[in-house]
Amino acid sequence: MNIVGKSVNRVDAYGKVTGEAKYTADLEPKDCLCAKVVHSTIANGLVKSFDLEEALKVPGVVKIVTCFDVPDYQFPTAGHPWSVEKAHQDIADRKLLNQRVRLYGDDIAAVIGENEVACQQAARLIKVEYEEYEPLVTVRQAMEEGATPLHPDLRKDNVIVHSHLTMGPKDFTFEDGLKAAEDVYGKDQLTVIERDYHTPRISHCHIELPVSWAYVEPNGKITVTSSTQIPHIVRRVISQALGVPAGRIRVIKPYIGGGFGNKQDVLYEPLNAYLTTVVGGRPVRLEISREETIYGTRTRHAIDGSCKAVVTKDGKMLARKLEAYANNGGYASHGHAICANCGNVFKDIYADRLGAEIDCYTVWTSTATAGAMRGYGIPQAAFFSEALTDDICHAIGADPLRFRMENCMPEGFVDPANGITFHSYGLKKCMEKGADYIGWDERRRAYANQTGPVRRGIGMAIFCYKTGVYPISLETASARMILNQDGSIQVQLGATEIGQGADTVFSQMAAQTTGISFEHVYIVSTQDTDTAPFDTGAYASRQTYVSGMAVKKCGEALKARILDYASFMLDGRPVDELDVDHDFVIEKETGKELIDMPTLAVTAFYSLERSEHITAEVTNQCRDNSFASGCCFVDVEVDMPLGKVTVKEIVNVHDSGMLMNPKLAEAQVHGGMSMGLGYGLSEEFIYSDKGKPLNDNLLDYKIPTAMDTPDLNVKFIQLDDPTGPYGNKSLGEPPTIPVAPALRNAVLHATGVAMDTIPMTPQRLIGAFQEKGLI
Repeated sequence: MNIVGKSVNRVDAYGKVTGEAKYTADLEPKDCLCAKVVHSTIANGLVKSFDLEEALKVPGVVKIVTCFDVPDYQFPTAGHPWSVEKAHQDIADRKLLNQRVRLYGDDIAAVIGENEVACQQAARLIKVEYEEYEPLVTVRQAMEEGATPLHPDLRKDNVIVHSHLTMGPKDFTFEDGLKAAEDVYGKDQLTVIERDYHTPRISHCHIELPVSWAYVEPNGKITVTSSTQIPHIVRRVISQALGVPAGRIRVIKPYIGGGFGNKQDVLYEPLNAYLTTVVGGRPVRLEISREETIYGTRTRHAIDGSCKAVVTKDGKMLARKLEAYANNGGYASHGHAICANCGNVFKDIYADRLGAEIDCYTVWTSTATAGAMRGYGIPQAAFFSEALTDDICHAIGADPLRFRMENCMPEGFVDPANGITFHSYGLKKCMEKGADYIGWDERRRAYANQTGPVRRGIGMAIFCYKTGVYPISLETASARMILNQDGSIQVQLGATEIGQGADTVFSQMAAQTTGISFEHVYIVSTQDTDTAPFDTGAYASRQTYVSGMAVKKCGEALKARILDYASFMLDGRPVDELDVDHDFVIEKETGKELIDMPTLAVTAFYSLERSEHITAEVTNQCRDNSFASGCCFVDVEVDMPLGKVTVKEIVNVHDSGMLMNPKLAEAQVHGGMSMGLGYGLSEEFIYSDKGKPLNDNLLDYKIPTAMDTPDLNVKFIQLDDPTGPYGNKSLGEPPTIPVAPALRNAVLHATGVAMDTIPMTPQRLIGAFQEKGLI
């Protein structure tokens, strides 16, 4: 970055120019400033004062900013499309730095220095006086009468939102269903199951930490380069956080190292944007540690589910109930969307003949803030529904595969709450294929009536997952294509490549639609909000479905312009007689090659008769959705004295419509299955009763390694979904959903012990086996 001799505007937090500075040397990385966030050492309370005297003496310290210095704006952080309706806007409960402490590690100050060492030394020397309150670590504590509200300006208590959902009659209750079941079937023909299930708070553990660079350009524009999934949303939130018009903000997303939903939240970008303004626009790098990432960014929600079900003894699902309590941590982030999604899909996966009743509570607590994570509430929903299903089967002696076949949602199911439809339906075919692959019937028989300390079991779980966020929220995406002088095309989107292979698939789509060869499609893999078309970002397994449709529409528009120019070059030959195939304009009927693309392109650019720059840009507002579905089958060995579960064989089977790239699809499923194994067996971010993190590092936080991961097997059912741009629907998130409950159900089959809490760590397993007298 060379800005020798250039003037740089000094601006305040509101974007107002307050002076001017000149740089007299190249800005190498060593010339850029570093920033270190200072975190609270209590879990609940109030910052009363700072003593900065010793910290400011540290050589290299440029400035220290505290919660008393930052602009008094509250802003939301969720990576959601903005709503013009205030009632549908995300909860604005964040400030750049917080005086009111709501979790251990809350952001209360920031040190800007010439190097990291200076920043760290100064941060350790800052003295903070607090007014401390009792930590509210659990949902139960936070919901108790008299509990201190964490956000009294927004809610009278700590319940962010409570929602009530039903399937069947709008006023349906489980008690109504139970009474109706007794009237229709007779009490002696019914079995009622009640269970409490618990899912953990976990970390995304993406390889690249959240990092950003911020500086002020000579024209006063605040520029932030960030490891994010949602550059256009980051731009809007920075604008809200600083009180600066969006046009004064520029966000650049380079190649990034994963996100899994953590970077579907606006993290430290607004703070970094502010920090550069208080040092004259000089570049500031803000990189946090792994520990800070685990406790200070976002986590998957720990959700507790109280479930009830009534079934006939011959295996008919009649009615179910779920009360879900989501621990949202100190700030709203995505708010109630995730717990509501959990409850909604719980009711969608089975056809309750009488109805279902769902109550969902999302609650602020004095712990790490929960936000989006791969699956968006559905891994929790699947654990509740699939553990409950196997507990039902265990109680009535039913085969879990047959029970699911008879009770899963039927083909063509339409969710009455939102209209989302099984436009293409492969769930039963997935179960059939998975059962055949794993040898379900043979192994269920072989593992019956086992004795001894080491036993085998086989389990399964199913799921459904929508594609994108319509109609709950806006789905919009744009694409731009440009014909280059050599006949190749340039493709640009606001949709973000975060390691999932989106750009490869978008390039395939562009090639297929335009007729330009894949090797001549050049996609811009980084996004810059000053130049990239708008897109809300990488989340909700939406990109090949929503952004992919934008690519298809844009490709069709570009192709139409190419053929129009070809018609001119061919002396007015009708466009409907022409096509593009493998870089040639061809005669549609015979396939005869008429004009090669380099010739057409160079003519269009430089013709004295008709110079035309052939481009296209379109917006796709998606007004449809479709369910993807699938299942997981797993064979495990359980060593009861050691509390060890060894996965001997595992397979995921998915109906994700038509596959755009089979190799990438398989890789996506492998990654999701690996995350599901950690969710079921080892991963849990835990807190002390005083609200202090106990395992916020990769030594004590147990993600599976290569040594823990078995061979991962993947199968697909390919059905053309009529709503997808190329018959496709969601795949990015579904693979992680069914693995944990399938593992749990395999342990139940092996031992007869129903584990109601995940992860199934050795300590939990041994305790459960001892309680049942098995060891």
